[in-house]
Amino acid sequence: MNFDMEMAQGRLGRVIAVRLKPGTDVLLGLQEACERNGLNNGVILSAIGSLQDPHFCNPVELPTKAGYGYGEVLHLTGPIELTNASGIICHDDEGKTNLHVHMTLTDRHGNAHGGHLVEGTKVLLTVDVILAEIEGLVMGRKFDEELEVPLFAPRQA
Repeated sequence: MNFDMEMAQGRLGRVIAVRLKPGTDVLLGLQEACERNGLNNGVILSAIGSLQDPHFCNPVELPTKAGYGYGEVLHLTGPIELTNASGIICHDDEGKTNLHVHMTLTDRHGNAHGGHLVEGTKVLLTVDVILAEIEGLVMGRKFDEELEVPLFAPRQA
């Protein structure tokens, strides 16, 4: 079998622990933590905590070349448990940090929810995050001309 893919190899470097405090926008807080630490090649190893009225979106079919994209922003109300968040810390060709974060949530009834994190999700009590830098490769993100969407584009450093 022939699999079409882009690949690069690297190794984990610095590890950064972050606690986001109540009222902080999770996505913007993560962005700030990455920028303060000069981190634009990395991963979110772990993220747990509690959220107030999280905002996220999920894929829907769209009349584009890719065939789908993220739909309208969804939100949950009330206190919500962040059971996990993971993602990649990339950058564009100009070096601007670009995060792609997905999260898994549970509501007060134990119902599971999840999707792509967007701005507007606020910390309730705490969000505890472990970030790791990846060395030896470039965690790029660029516009894919064929599919007409921005996509992850890893390459060797």
